[in-house]
Amino acid sequence: MTPRAPAAAREPSTLAGGPRRPLAVLRAGTVSYARGLELQDELVGGRRDGAIPDTLIVLDHPHVITLGRASDRADVLASDEERARLGIDLFEAGRGGGVTYHGPGQLVVYPIIDLKPDRKDLHAYLRDLETVLIETAAAFGVASHRRAGLTGVWTDRGKLAAVGVRVSSQWITSHGVAFNIAPDLAYFDSIVPCGLVGEAVTSLEREVPGRVDPEQVVTALVRSFADTFGREILVA
Repeated sequence: MTPRAPAAAREPSTLAGGPRRPLAVLRAGTVSYARGLELQDELVGGRRDGAIPDTLIVLDHPHVITLGRASDRADVLASDEERARLGIDLFEAGRGGGVTYHGPGQLVVYPIIDLKPDRKDLHAYLRDLETVLIETAAAFGVASHRRAGLTGVWTDRGKLAAVGVRVSSQWITSHGVAFNIAPDLAYFDSIVPCGLVGEAVTSLEREVPGRVDPEQVVTALVRSFADTFGREILVA
């Protein structure tokens, strides 16, 4: 399916005027969660030191359950034995939020960006990430929305995308968003997503008739991120 252009209307952003900062896109492929954490740490250090521009890490993970700082271990429903049978790792993530699942068919994007000087507002950053996800879904004709008091993006069928971030004392971001393109939704039965009992989970594949090209989803999300945050995508 060919995505539509991003919607013109969006919630107010903290974007200031002036020239756009460069935005690099690192296509990392399939990366273990442990390596993903190492890669983020490396790039956060590089961004803090000014050695690299703002960067989006685009990847997917093998099956893994991650625990945010607000997690309750009781929200991991699969036993150690069941996780071993299903091939699901378990990691302390070091980000905000609760329990999440990552796996094949899910697009994960970790923004490593400097929020200084004009975007030092964590709440606004979360809402801007949700705007990116809403616009990405809209590019494929899918209406999605926020839910009051919660973080992430939903359709009428369930949660489409999760958001969990970390921001350093120098205002460098890490962790980010997980957008369900076509994962095996049965794996979400191994957790209580973000502590919401009975929470339904959906995917773009369930919402859109016909096959969705993951590359088109990446393109739509990166474009929306650049527009929302006022960045200029670097061409390799």
